[in-house]
Amino acid sequence: MTWEVGHEFETQAYAVTRGDLVRYAGASGDFNPIHWSDRVATSVGLPGVVAHGMYTLALAGRALAAWVGEPARIVTFGGRFTKPVAVPDDGQGTEVAVSGVVRSVEEGIATVELTVTNAGQTVLAMTKATVRC
Repeated sequence: MTWEVGHEFETQAYAVTRGDLVRYAGASGDFNPIHWSDRVATSVGLPGVVAHGMYTLALAGRALAAWVGEPARIVTFGGRFTKPVAVPDDGQGTEVAVSGVVRSVEEGIATVELTVTNAGQTVLAMTKATVRC
């Protein structure tokens, strides 16, 4: 791949279901009931069960790894959680989409800005990575 400022990576879309949240809770040890109980989630002002923030960030990382081809090329990666990803209990769930653009290239390191959305809203902010070209 040619690392050029302005290069836009192909958007990656990932389905997120309640089953995914159960599996992530088991793997991460995060059994907070906002990730599995509509009753608890709505009682604290959420729209219903929401995905783990780290799971959402992991989907962005998955897209980044697919774009760069070799995950070892990723030097830094991070973002901020800004909006919850509501996951309905309908068997289909919801979709998280990840797009990215190269913002700079200096001394063999590219800075990639990622945009992570759900239902038309950005759910992670300041999501970026640095990658060895």
